[in-house]
Amino acid sequence: MNRFIPSSRNNLLPYDGEVYYLEKILDDNSAQKYFRDLQTSIPWEQDEINIFGKKILTKRKVAWFGDKPYLYTYSNATKKALPWTKELMGLKNSVEEKTDSSFNTCLLNLYHFGEEGMGWHSDDEPELGQQPVIAALSLGAERKFYFKHKISKKSISIILEPGSLLLMKGNTQANWLHRLPPTKKVTRPRISLTFRTIFSKIEKG
Repeated sequence: MNRFIPSSRNNLLPYDGEVYYLEKILDDNSAQKYFRDLQTSIPWEQDEINIFGKKILTKRKVAWFGDKPYLYTYSNATKKALPWTKELMGLKNSVEEKTDSSFNTCLLNLYHFGEEGMGWHSDDEPELGQQPVIAALSLGAERKFYFKHKISKKSISIILEPGSLLLMKGNTQANWLHRLPPTKKVTRPRISLTFRTIFSKIEKG
């Protein structure tokens, strides 16, 4: 079944967290097909963040899906989860099998080209609970991804290949920051799907 077994893979972090990289859980043809389907079928929206009371729209676009209409708040903005599409449910099942974990939501990011990225942050919102398990599936362009320890400032980078899966767990979000830096070297778009389990309110009505 090729399930993920932590003891059989190297932890990318030297201390205070667990990050595992699973190369090519999708073959090239499947990865390309999923990328094309998601790029055109997902109701992408510009991400809206609130900084010091001022609303700012990001260049990258996002979408939020889940088992139920979960509410998720980050960067002072709240999103309501949409119901799974057939393609997303298929990917969710595959990621759960590979990681031997279960997830009830997924945040998708669409980066149109390399100059769009994500700054240093941790996925440590209260809705994610303690020691959240987050699996990030990459499609499209290859991009470099960084981790930085919050205290020691030690930095680690990895190239995320299309069709690959990055698993973050344990105390990673409590002790490490991560980012997707902008680059002029990448001219093709990329989609990331970050599967997670959320413990939050459900919008009724």
